[in-house]
Amino acid sequence: MSEWNKRTKAVHAGTRRSQWGEVSEAIFLTQGFVYPTAEAAQARFQNTGDDEFIYARYGNPTTAMFEDRIAAIEGAEDAFACASGMAAVSGALMATLKAGDHVVSSRALFGSCLYVLEEVMTRYGVEVTFVDGADLDQWRAAVRDDTAVVFFESLSNPVLEAVDIQAVAEIGHAKGALVMVDNVFATPVYSRALELGADVVIYSATKHIDGQGRSLGGVILGKRDYIRGPIETYMKHTGGSMSPFTAWTLVKSLEHMDLRVRAQTDSAAQIAAGLENHPNLTRVIYPGLQSHPQHALCMDQMGCGGTMLAIDTGSQETSFKLLNALEIWLISNNLGDAKSIATPPASTTHQRLPDAQKAHLGITPGLIRLSVGLEDAGDLLADLTQALDVAQA
Repeated sequence: MSEWNKRTKAVHAGTRRSQWGEVSEAIFLTQGFVYPTAEAAQARFQNTGDDEFIYARYGNPTTAMFEDRIAAIEGAEDAFACASGMAAVSGALMATLKAGDHVVSSRALFGSCLYVLEEVMTRYGVEVTFVDGADLDQWRAAVRDDTAVVFFESLSNPVLEAVDIQAVAEIGHAKGALVMVDNVFATPVYSRALELGADVVIYSATKHIDGQGRSLGGVILGKRDYIRGPIETYMKHTGGSMSPFTAWTLVKSLEHMDLRVRAQTDSAAQIAAGLENHPNLTRVIYPGLQSHPQHALCMDQMGCGGTMLAIDTGSQETSFKLLNALEIWLISNNLGDAKSIATPPASTTHQRLPDAQKAHLGITPGLIRLSVGLEDAGDLLADLTQALDVAQA
């Protein structure tokens, strides 16, 4: 299996078949398991094997299939499936850090990630230093001998700023820090995070992995000792584990994730190119465009521009007019979905940030984040174009 392509692994890796030999993976909707004897129960609690389970909060056959499959796709030794993307982010940080530890993080993060680092971790005695993710000199200056974790989004939400994974990993490792990457925008399809030096990779499986607006989920990937050590210990006792039904849904989603994401990426590239010189836009941000300030880095790390782009209409009033004129694009705060979604971050996902911080990050009142779905790219571009005309009328 190690020689298989990602798309093949996404269909077959981690499959566990019952005695009936089913083709489609079975779903085990059980929270508990039966032991033939008291001695067997004792032995199970003392030394749980790979295919031995105690309680669904600790592990389940269906959840284990998802964990094995996503780990194979990512090239990780192991994975732990979580109830949501934020359960994965907060769980990875809480399981790894203790009072007195130091974290260096990129400043451009999803709003909930910022909350966990700024409010939750500091409340428990963790010191957090924020840097501009694209500035390697700031990373070098901030990472100290006592830095325990380096954390960043490989491609930031919502302004699509890329962090040089390999360079930051080298800076972190030189001081003995664990390098933790939120890799949602890169997707497992284009991910090279572990190859480039990351120790831990985190996904919100709600996004491209499910990709159909049905399930909340998250996953933490890394070395087996780390996943089955501090991560599993923390998650199973605090209740952040994924449900078996969600795991089964995601197992089935992985089968066609590669096809979906590549089609979405092709459409995103067409839409970005079609909007790049539009007179009613002040900015078009897409890593696949040569105008993106880190285009070369994005091409090296992902090989493409991805499924996300952002446009700036210049003002909140104009952006709201555009959003309200859309016919195909949905106004929502999710992303990575089969349906195309438009989000005004300044007034939704990042609204809690002070205005000065929004301005520093480039989250202007007129910014609209676009998550490209599976509709026809020409239809999507035409819808945006007509909405831009309405917004400027």
